[in-house]
Amino acid sequence: MKIEGSVALVTGANRGLGRVYARELVRRGAAKVYGAARDPRAVTEPGVTPVGLDITDPELVAEAAARCADVSLLVNNAGVMQASTFTDAPSLDAARLEMETNYFGTLRMCRAFAPVLAANGGGGVVNMLSVTSFYTNPLNASYGASKAAAWSLTNGIRIELHHQGTLVVAVHAGFINTDMAALVDAPKISPESVAQQACDAVEAGQVEVLADERTRFVKASLPRDHELIYPPVQAFWDADVTGSLSRRARRFGN
Repeated sequence: MKIEGSVALVTGANRGLGRVYARELVRRGAAKVYGAARDPRAVTEPGVTPVGLDITDPELVAEAAARCADVSLLVNNAGVMQASTFTDAPSLDAARLEMETNYFGTLRMCRAFAPVLAANGGGGVVNMLSVTSFYTNPLNASYGASKAAAWSLTNGIRIELHHQGTLVVAVHAGFINTDMAALVDAPKISPESVAQQACDAVEAGQVEVLADERTRFVKASLPRDHELIYPPVQAFWDADVTGSLSRRARRFGN
C-alpha cells in the first residue's frame, strides 16, 4: 500500500519509537497521522493529531475506532517491558501487565480496527514485535512470552484479514535506542532505522521486518535454537545467577 495519502494511527506516539513512527509517516506524505497515548497532551510531534487511548481499556479502544474511522494504516507500537523473570519475580503482576498490553492490547486494537480498514479499502497493520518473539531470555522472560504471543497473533490476523485486502506486517527488533533500553549496555539500532524499514515494508507489501543483525541471526537460527541460541544464554545465566537483574540487564543484550 502507499503511505502517501493514507490515514495512519500510531499507538504509543508520545515518545520513543512511536513518536518516530509518527514522524516518518508524516514525512512520507500521510494525509493524516493520529498519535495515540494515554495522555494526548504528551503527543507533540508536528503534523500529528493527538488521540487519548489506553489499549488495555476496551471502551477507549472502541471510542478510538469510532473517532478515527478514516484510518487505513494501523501501527500497533504501544507496549511495556518489566524486566521480569518467570520464577524469581515476586508476583505475576509484571507478566499480567505485559500480556495485557503487548498481547491483549494489540489483539483488541486489531479487532476494533479490522472493520475500519475493510471499509477503507483494506489498508495495513504494523505490529511492533521483538527479537524476543523468537526465544526466551531470562532477563525479560515474561516480556518475551507476551511478544511471542503477539507474533502468533500477527500471523493469525494476517490469514484472517487477507480476504479484505489488509496487509499485516510483523516488525522484529532487538534493543532500540530509546528510553526502554537506556540502561542496557549492548548494541542498539536507531528508532529511525526501525520506522524506515517498517514503512518500506508497508510500501513493498512485505510481511516481515528483521530490523537488525541480532534479530536476523536469531530468526535464522531457529531450526537449531538449542544449539546456537540457548547455550550461551544458559551459560551466562548460570555463571551470574546470584547477580542482580539490573546489573545483568546492563551487561547482556538480547
